[in-house]
Amino acid sequence: MSIITLTTDYGLKDHFVGALKGKIYSEYPEARVIDISHNIDPFNTVEASYIIHAAYANFPKGSVHIIGVDAELTRENQHIALQWNDHFFVCADNGILSILIQKIVPQKIVAINIHPQMHTDASDLDVFIRVGCHLAKGGSLNVVGQEISTLKQVTELQPVVSADKKSIKGYVIYIDHFGNIVTNITKTLFHEVGKGRSFEIPLFQSTANQPLTNRKNSLPIKSIENKYSDIAKNDNYNIKNYEGSKLALFNEAGFLEIALFRSNPSKVGSASSLLGINYQDAIQVNFIS
Repeated sequence: MSIITLTTDYGLKDHFVGALKGKIYSEYPEARVIDISHNIDPFNTVEASYIIHAAYANFPKGSVHIIGVDAELTRENQHIALQWNDHFFVCADNGILSILIQKIVPQKIVAINIHPQMHTDASDLDVFIRVGCHLAKGGSLNVVGQEISTLKQVTELQPVVSADKKSIKGYVIYIDHFGNIVTNITKTLFHEVGKGRSFEIPLFQSTANQPLTNRKNSLPIKSIENKYSDIAKNDNYNIKNYEGSKLALFNEAGFLEIALFRSNPSKVGSASSLLGINYQDAIQVNFIS
């Protein structure tokens, strides 16, 4: 019995997620269906790419991951299925797997070609379900598509290393439930460029009535913590005194994250709201020679 995971931008208000699961069970009653997230921002392929990258490795080899974000079949975006690191992914070729394929070359990729076999009013997710269930049952990729060798590459919002290797300019690719800021600067890139040098991450701070154009400089971050509570460095102070302190760490997915210790976005604000940093904003690491 294989696991089928679901990642979509459907949200949870409407019937779509329930109907999607019903279709899977109709096709493959023995399937184990697990939600990764249905709260991806609509059509946000960068956010979906980060979420699936952060989650997939926690599942057993052979799991099938259906990604229903910007899933419409178009002239620019064909439907694909691929085997990667002994997992299967079914989605549109819209750059959504760009983070994954930067690290490991896919074992096999096919352009899905079963659309003529589907009923005339079949949706894009109906196609994904048919393919996903086929793979979960142990079926071959060659049965559902024609093998291809490349995927669409996404060049926007890639981290940039300065010519003198003194800085990395990255971008915010995700803001989590706690308002923590996830950048696309990886731990590997940070260490390759930094080579153990000291560094600063310059930040800003904002207030409720202050426009972002008038933001004041905030003290830069000069260290990377191993975990959030490491910000409490002085044993003479209660850990509660550090609540709201800003920090940086590499999260479980290996990306540089800017956070406020024990932030509560609904009550006291978060790293995103209090520092005035939003999705796609630039974050720079400056290395000190």
